[in-house]
Amino acid sequence: MTDKPREKRNLIPLKQACQKGHFGRTKAYELIGAGKIIAYKDGGRIMIDADSIDDYHATLPKVEPRAAREQAVASS
Repeated sequence: MTDKPREKRNLIPLKQACQKGHFGRTKAYELIGAGKIIAYKDGGRIMIDADSIDDYHATLPKVEPRAAREQAVASS
C-alpha cells in the first residue's frame, strides 16, 4: 500500500450529472465515450466525477456577439 492520501472524488449519479451539465443521457454517454467527462461504475450505477463536468464546460468555445464578428470581418 502507498502512504499517499487518496484524492476525494466528487461523484454524482448520472441523472444528477445530466442536470448539472445541462445535457441529456445520450450526450452524457457520448462525452464519457470521448473521454471528456469521467465516469465510474458502482455496482449497476454510473457515477460521474462532477469536477470533470466543470472541466468539460471550461473547454467549450466562447460565442462571440454578431457585432464583434462583423467588425472583425470588416477590418480584415
